[in-house]
Amino acid sequence: MKTVFTTGEAAKICKVSQQTIIRCFDNGQLKGFRVPGSKFRRIPREALYKFMKDNNIPTDALESGKRKVLLVDDDPDLVDTVHRALQDDGRFEVRIASNGFDAGMMVKEYRPDLIILDVMLPDINGKEVCHRVRADNTMEDVRIICISGMIEDDKVQELKLAGADDFVAKPFDVDVLIEKMCVQLDIEVAAVA
Repeated sequence: MKTVFTTGEAAKICKVSQQTIIRCFDNGQLKGFRVPGSKFRRIPREALYKFMKDNNIPTDALESGKRKVLLVDDDPDLVDTVHRALQDDGRFEVRIASNGFDAGMMVKEYRPDLIILDVMLPDINGKEVCHRVRADNTMEDVRIICISGMIEDDKVQELKLAGADDFVAKPFDVDVLIEKMCVQLDIEVAAVA
């Protein structure tokens, strides 16, 4: 378990800008230390936890150390396969929504690091979900990977213009999806055995 964080890591965990963390560190709200001989700041886990509690920031990301993923798809077999693979991986905490309405509610409450989004949902298309997530500036760090059986280049480009960070065509190998997730979340890609 990680015991000391950089300002960038603390910002990701708290879902605020790095400047906010630096400002709170510099004014004494967030305790920590400077690396000797440099300008770099470091924040011990206990200090970050106290800061999060004091400011009503959910501490689940710090406590679990796992990245939060919202999987949005109405295909139960695909959901089961991806969910199982992410649980087996051990680096991800997963919640599931089977339609756009539920996804919209969960994004606000769960505050995922990444959304795996089926483009063809029963109640709303993925492009509209991308637009809605990107319209909320509190979710600017949320990464979105769209998945779909449609692979026309112009449609994929429209999704990216709407705010998708990446696209994976169905059917896909779950290891490929996890690799793309790791790239989007800037975490180490595990070696495939």
